[in-house]
Amino acid sequence: MEYIYIGNVKIKKTAALAPMASVADRAYRILCRSFGACYTVSELISSKGLCYNDKKTAELCTVTEKERPMALQIFGDDPEFMKRGAEICMKYSPDILDINMGCPVPKVVNNNSGSALMKDIDRACEIVKAVKSVSGVPVTVKFRKGWSRDSVNAVEFAAAMEQAGADAVAVHGRTKDQMYSGTADRDIIKQVKQAVSVPVIGNGDIDSLESCLDMYDTTGCDLAMIGRASYGNPFIFDEIDSYFSGKPYTPPTIEKRMEVMLKHIGLILENSLKKESLAMKEARKHAAWYLKGVYGAASFRNRCCTLESLDDAKKLAEEVLKAAENAGQK
Repeated sequence: MEYIYIGNVKIKKTAALAPMASVADRAYRILCRSFGACYTVSELISSKGLCYNDKKTAELCTVTEKERPMALQIFGDDPEFMKRGAEICMKYSPDILDINMGCPVPKVVNNNSGSALMKDIDRACEIVKAVKSVSGVPVTVKFRKGWSRDSVNAVEFAAAMEQAGADAVAVHGRTKDQMYSGTADRDIIKQVKQAVSVPVIGNGDIDSLESCLDMYDTTGCDLAMIGRASYGNPFIFDEIDSYFSGKPYTPPTIEKRMEVMLKHIGLILENSLKKESLAMKEARKHAAWYLKGVYGAASFRNRCCTLESLDDAKKLAEEVLKAAENAGQK
């Protein structure tokens, strides 16, 4: 098994879980970590929210042992707020601090944060220096190929981040304008890898063991990062980890998928501060993702929209298994 180091943090060279707002919460991270994700990153945390004592934002900072090695990811456009936010994050003992300079969502970029910072390299550098001055742990920066097709500057941006003190960079091979459409450009990740000496994390369109290996082979990146392909599919981390560990891998049966779906929902309820009915609203989309490809999936996914309790989910799982058995899929 190979390992990489981000600063002094040792990480398996397999596949990491990408930060995904409103998806990769604590339950998600714990689950994916248990299946072999080598590294996790928190949901997006507002530096100003931290500074103004936002209760929800502060709760996002909690790091549990089951999620480590783990980074807290903060965003903002003001170096001073980012510095103060980083100081607050350090109270929760993260392994790494990650700065988001790649989020393409309007409510983030319209505040000159996320991928908007790719248009202002000087400010981005000030932010990295400010966070580094108080971090006490390695600092990484996640960004995109560029702002638009006419503004592709990932290589220049990466070099500037390294110069400002970043201990690693993560590159998503799409521009801000692409959002999550089209194809991620792996050549730009390769160019970034050739331009900097710090570790490079490659992100975008890794949806299988084969595409993970291709990310490593074509870009030379130090670590692969998986996002949307893990929806209802933490098994992808097990497959990749098994390959690099030289262990046999068996794809999950429908029974296994339903078992893990219920485990995932249980983790959501266990880690939520909300009552069960409200927490289940957050669990519904996850339940639907586990049903991809099963017999009668469309009908069962519609049922997910009405789940109110873990018992409801258990009944749904039983029906899925029964339908699969009747269809000869079990």
